[in-house]
Amino acid sequence: MSVTVSAFCMIHCRRLSSTTGPGVKRVLPWRAVRKIAKVTGAVILGGCAFITYEVVSLNKAVSIDTQAIQQEKLKSYIYLSAQPFNEQENLATGLTYKARRELHKAARRFLEVSSRILLRPLDAASPARPVITSEHLSHLDADPHEVALWVLLKRACSASRTTRLSAVQELAQNHHWQDYQYQTAAQAVDQRTAVGLARTPQVDLRFFLSPPVLPGMEDGLSIEDGLRQLLASLPQSEVDQCVQYFTSLALRETTQAMAAQRGGLWCFGGNGLPYAQSLTSVPSEKVESFCLQALVQHSKVQSHCDHIVSNGGLQLLQRVYQLRHDSQKIQRNIVRIIGNLALNESTHQAIVQSGWLSVLAEVMQSPHVMQASHAARALANLDRETVKEKYQDGVYVLHPQCRTSQPIKADVLFIHGLLGAAFKTWRQKDCDLAENEMAAGASEDYTQCWPKSWLASDCPNLRILSVEYDTHLSDWRARCPAENQRMSLAHRSRELLQKLKSAGVGDRPVVWVAHSMGGLLVKKMLLDALKDPEMKELTRNTKGVMFYSVPHRGTFMAEYSVNVRYLLFPSVEVRELCRDSPALRNLNESFVNMAKEREFKVLSFAETMPTTIGPMIKIQVVPAQSADLGIGEIIQVDVDHLNICKPEKKDSFLYKRSLQFIQDALQGYTGQDL
Repeated sequence: MSVTVSAFCMIHCRRLSSTTGPGVKRVLPWRAVRKIAKVTGAVILGGCAFITYEVVSLNKAVSIDTQAIQQEKLKSYIYLSAQPFNEQENLATGLTYKARRELHKAARRFLEVSSRILLRPLDAASPARPVITSEHLSHLDADPHEVALWVLLKRACSASRTTRLSAVQELAQNHHWQDYQYQTAAQAVDQRTAVGLARTPQVDLRFFLSPPVLPGMEDGLSIEDGLRQLLASLPQSEVDQCVQYFTSLALRETTQAMAAQRGGLWCFGGNGLPYAQSLTSVPSEKVESFCLQALVQHSKVQSHCDHIVSNGGLQLLQRVYQLRHDSQKIQRNIVRIIGNLALNESTHQAIVQSGWLSVLAEVMQSPHVMQASHAARALANLDRETVKEKYQDGVYVLHPQCRTSQPIKADVLFIHGLLGAAFKTWRQKDCDLAENEMAAGASEDYTQCWPKSWLASDCPNLRILSVEYDTHLSDWRARCPAENQRMSLAHRSRELLQKLKSAGVGDRPVVWVAHSMGGLLVKKMLLDALKDPEMKELTRNTKGVMFYSVPHRGTFMAEYSVNVRYLLFPSVEVRELCRDSPALRNLNESFVNMAKEREFKVLSFAETMPTTIGPMIKIQVVPAQSADLGIGEIIQVDVDHLNICKPEKKDSFLYKRSLQFIQDALQGYTGQDL
């Protein structure tokens, strides 16, 4: 079936003109319509009919937001080139009348061929349903690339999961198609296929429809006002105290009032201090950032996710993301929110339809490990075809971040310590920029995250996870008052165990890698898991624990901070680190007994150099006697507390010994060498 573009536009212009809301950008002018080429075709894909319209604009660009089509319940999907057309420029490049006529003929032939291909089944369920072969296609007057595209598109909707996965992989591996073929594929693929393409390494971004052009804010509202309205629409009862705190603080005053009250915020002590310090001559961006932090907290609450989506949150976040393209922190928080929303399958269709796949696919190819890992987490939560696990806020997959055919044989978990983070703790030792001759060369090979760069390369069959949680040395820097009551090891252990269970940790052999207080948290989690019937597999499958300067018997730093309160108000974590505290002694004894009984391997590294803390304090944070667990091997390294977990280079002793421990701990449990 074919119809003229004029007839098509007449039908849809009537439909679009009767549609209210932000979906319509402008109505097609009739003079431009008469100059548009006729290129349409009927396509049947996997038993689900859809219509693809490809229109070549010869005089004037026409822009239509696809949101209007979504309001029509996806009855059709219009793709019109958004590139401005300049007749003289195109004539200068050789686009003559004859060439245009040949282009029209080729497009018609392409659509005819696609219809003939897709009317034949690909899955032979019976002799009456023959499989398409090269013999069936040999007589078709079409480019083989065009035939291959439509065959792969249909296979991607096969009832066979194996066939679907293979088709997605083959689609992503093709890099020789023309722009119009990628545009056709972008409209033709279903949601499952599009997510699979987004999770394919180095996929061509032309496979994804660009985010829709967003209409202007209603009633002259600013983005800041839009964020506040969204926050105000969310439920405030029966939520975490920190969610209430962040929301009320974001809604409390206007931007101007906040700037005027800067001195007043200081009077509230530690809780207002970080925000007051962040106010600059451009406060609107700071307020937007603060509102986004509140939305991050709300997006962790499952019942609030649907509220965010139904109140236009996805479109508003898209607007902020595009506006603040120069702020990695803002963009990272937005992608973090999308990752949290994606934990709920009820939001998946809305996330895809609002244009986030193209954004996530592009960000995942970013050289910045933090940006790429946030996008990888969001896409993994969207990918229900190949990922059964769900990655809660703060649990990041460092490897593999894309779909892979290699089986995952074991997990390695990295847990940071005080003031650490899921990424910065595990970076390579900082380059010595004073050595000018080596600085340039070193920066080229420098890795922001050695588990992602080095360990993944040496052990590709591992799933490498990094866990993040908030820690603070001082109550002055606590981000939320309620944090002071829930920062104990016991609370952190319960919280992280649930997240790790959701991520499937414990289903396969596990090796733990921990720095500083993270090691105490690992010990507490393993002991708690032993008492929980639903988490016993985690303890049983633990094959090794590696500690980097973990204060098993406490640290002088905790006592120092208590004595000098005017310099450092100790948080719960620091108070728990006091030297020879009964809690630490009981934790250590219980863990040692469990490790001996379970017979998993233990390796400890100890610092030997003092660490500079502030302008005046220089102290050995964890002495060797405190870093000695009492079982397993202990190795002293000539570095300070911060660099004990940051190898200088890949062939350094610190990394090579760490790699050897992981391989030895998992040997015999993974079926073959890693």
